[in-house]
Parts: sequence; structure tokens; C-alpha cells
Amino acid sequence: MTAEDNPDACPIVRSIEQIGSQWRLVVLHDLREGEKRFNELKRSTGASSRTLSRVLDDLQEMGFVSRRLEEDAPVATYYTLTAKGESLCPVFDEIETWADEWLAPEAEPETEPATAD
Repeated sequence: MTAEDNPDACPIVRSIEQIGSQWRLVVLHDLREGEKRFNELKRSTGASSRTLSRVLDDLQEMGFVSRRLEEDAPVATYYTLTAKGESLCPVFDEIETWADEWLAPEAEPETEPATAD
């Protein structure tokens, strides 16, 4: 069952279903740096051509990414975040801050303070 099937689903669950695949997140995060050609995205993300093409089509269909075709020789396709995609940048910043604090190798889980016996 997806959040789409359940109108009472938490907004977080609905959001994750939109952007939550590994490759969607990687591509969205990578496009924060600005417009990139397909091959630039392929190199920077490590995705296969087939995977990247599918993910970019999905993101474009959902309104997170726009595509621009330049037909001068050589023909090039450029991708950039839309306003909807750019609105995720603060979310990525918060996740990075959380990860730095809680997932860093030196991050220790919080423990209860020691009490005097």
C-alpha cells in the first residue's frame, strides 16, 4: 500500500514516496550545484545511463527537474532544478546537519548522565 492509496498517510511518507529512491535523492542533491549536462550527471552520480535516464524522466514528470535541449553541434541536454526542486535544498541542508551530528564516526549515542551514588 502506498500513501497514494491512503489519504490519511503522514505527509512525510507521501514526501518520501516522491523523492525517496536512492537515485532520485542523489540526482536532486547533485543538481543543487546548478545546471548539468546528462554526461556530467552520469559521472558525478555514478548512475548508469539507463538508470539516470529513467530517474531524470521521473523527476521531470513530477516537476522537480527541467530539461533543456541545445541543438547546436554537439547536441546537448541540460538538466536543472525547478522551483519545486530548489525548495528541497533547505531539507538537504538539515539532513546533512543531522548526519554530521548523528552519523559521524565520532558521534556517540546520548547516554543518561551519571549519577552520584
